[in-house]
Amino acid sequence: MFRTYYINEAKKAKKAKIAGWVYDFRDLGKLKFILVRDRTGILQVTAKKGKIDDSLLDAIKCNREDVVTFEGELVPNKIAPDGVELIPTSFEILNKVERKLPVDPSDAVPAELDTRLDYRYVDLRRKKVSAVFKIKSIVANAFREYLLQEQFVEIHPSCITGAATEGGTDVFPIQYFENLAFLVQSPQLYKQLTVIGGFDRVFMTVPVFRAEKHNTVTHLNEVLQMDIEMGFADHEDVMKILEGVVLHVLNSVKEHASADLEAVGSKLEVPKNIPRYTYTDLIDKLNKAKFKINWGDDFSKEAEKKLQELLGEDLYFIYEWPTATRAFYSMPQKDEKKCNAFDLVYRGLEIASGAQRIHKVEILEDQLKKRGLDPYKFEFYLNAFRMGAPPHAGWSIGLERLTMKICNLDNIREATLFPRDRTRLYP
Repeated sequence: MFRTYYINEAKKAKKAKIAGWVYDFRDLGKLKFILVRDRTGILQVTAKKGKIDDSLLDAIKCNREDVVTFEGELVPNKIAPDGVELIPTSFEILNKVERKLPVDPSDAVPAELDTRLDYRYVDLRRKKVSAVFKIKSIVANAFREYLLQEQFVEIHPSCITGAATEGGTDVFPIQYFENLAFLVQSPQLYKQLTVIGGFDRVFMTVPVFRAEKHNTVTHLNEVLQMDIEMGFADHEDVMKILEGVVLHVLNSVKEHASADLEAVGSKLEVPKNIPRYTYTDLIDKLNKAKFKINWGDDFSKEAEKKLQELLGEDLYFIYEWPTATRAFYSMPQKDEKKCNAFDLVYRGLEIASGAQRIHKVEILEDQLKKRGLDPYKFEFYLNAFRMGAPPHAGWSIGLERLTMKICNLDNIREATLFPRDRTRLYP
């Protein structure tokens, strides 16, 4: 057994065996201080002549980031981290560092983001970086927790499809035996088919792939989406669910990750509800503030920043979007220029989008044709709507985007373990 306790638990014990990495090592001859780090914290090991066997004192030789185990007794020490230290009775080096580290886990020497991502397995040892992914884990689990309470069923659709999911050209083609296939842009079609199959309320966390040749701080070519689809529902129904999910996520992070939020330098203020604004209302507000934008335009980064300033809100919905700007399956209103689609904006960035779906096949075929798409290529999808499709709606949250904004990060790559963009395929 390499350990009996993680460090945070060991500090409360009388005796313990810990395992981790050497965070710091000071050799004063007759006195040696070793700071050992694992995923839960740092513990000081103090080896002093007269307090431990001379042979053990001589054997304790290590460098920063060597992998070690120590066993011993925990005793109070006011100047040690958290007021406790371990007096060792045994020591073992499990693996030694053989190369100069390209990233400093102590943060004493900064490193460029590209270098950090090239050596992500070392970068993850930094307190701020590990805190981001602990928060991300809480976000993903809180999403699942809330929806299970709301009687949603978790599903796991394929990431391979025979048709471009949203009809676009920005897809990654793959050779699938004798056929041409694509990595999915979205699980959209499959979650709809599951609702049509009678599951009524479904959710999932899945990777999606978009072959867009961008290079921005808010986009990647592979991301994780947290999706739902809900039968016998319109956009208002699923906006209510989205509001509940996001507020639950933020409250969960605030409650369970206070130390990690402090490590990343973020403070969370969780509102009691999320205000809603129509797309048209916000276009009018921008133009009245002399920020020129036309009805039908998407909101640029500058427009999103201006809206945050005008509204004084960190978190808000935009709904009733122009039909032409949304996916073909978004339900048009009586005024066909508008549809029952919505976005959720957090700290100036869109983190979620959704819509009521078209459930009548003749409207779907019409929308496909209006976008220059061949309904024949979507026959497998359209057939489902000829067999009793209920009204339904759904949405998707970008897990990396939400984590990025919760942690106040400047680049979405920082919220991704091993990001994939136009140039990055390793590690």
